[in-house]
Amino acid sequence: MKLQKEWINFLREQYPHGSRIRLREMKDPYHPIEPGTLGTLDCIDDIGTFHVKWDNGSGLGLVIGEDSFTVLPPETHLLKLYMPMTVDCYEKNEWGDTEDEPTELDNHTAAGYADHIVAALMRERLSTETERGLMHYYDKNDSVEQKVKSCDFTAEVRNGRLWGVAECQVTGELTPKELYTLKEYISGQASDGFGEGFEQRKIKVGDSELYAHLWSSEDSWSIRTEQECFVQKLAEGLPERCFSTLPGTGDLICIKRGENGYYKSDWSTESREKNQELADYNNERLGVTAAQRQAMECGSMHGWNVPGADPKAYEPEGPKMGGMTLA
Repeated sequence: MKLQKEWINFLREQYPHGSRIRLREMKDPYHPIEPGTLGTLDCIDDIGTFHVKWDNGSGLGLVIGEDSFTVLPPETHLLKLYMPMTVDCYEKNEWGDTEDEPTELDNHTAAGYADHIVAALMRERLSTETERGLMHYYDKNDSVEQKVKSCDFTAEVRNGRLWGVAECQVTGELTPKELYTLKEYISGQASDGFGEGFEQRKIKVGDSELYAHLWSSEDSWSIRTEQECFVQKLAEGLPERCFSTLPGTGDLICIKRGENGYYKSDWSTESREKNQELADYNNERLGVTAAQRQAMECGSMHGWNVPGADPKAYEPEGPKMGGMTLA
């Protein structure tokens, strides 16, 4: 049975990638799958076949009109969007009066009040927001409204500083455009909606009064996914590993992509010259270029986000980089 293009497009809209499938009956006489088996929809092709990654490892497709199956909604998962928080503190003066001007707490000190701030954020939630949180006020009838089931503000400590977090329960995967729309909505809630009221609420801690801000007018403020915020980005073209020698001792070492420091190789000898030969031999065998080796050395010692951790920095047409020294 050949399906029309319009019907194919309708099926793709109704059943996006990630939808769960429960099989009722498969007509394939050679490789049947047991009724009741679950799988995840990968795609619907141009002739209407449902390509499924079955939980039992099979990859057999389903054909409308021949096979019998049920499409379940995509499973809900947690999406966290992070924004840097700032905290102002009003303290008592020597006469017991509250100071007129606040002190902005440094990152470490603000992080110490995370539990108080989380509790204050939870107290701000209204009974009308129980089911959908801040999505209760989302006024567009679009795919974001359909996919994002709820959104609530909380706070976390990551990398020694305090972050505001929008916890979103999402079905399926957001497209880049949908994620941008969601970020814009939450930014508005952080600045002019929920956040505007919250930053005026006093958080009493001992004799001090805290005021926490989800949003800031500083250029450094942004709202990002967990991956965008915390997952270390590596330059393209870095090998999985490479070999080098320590300038001080001449030891043969192995450097692994994305890891800080290095590992002393079991092949290391007492000879500096021999170790250099071994490093060159192994790098050639692994297909590691001189530019890649230099970038790996820099990344392992100075961080994988610095310009020197990019092989392009050492190629003839790339920007000139100074040398580096392995300790």
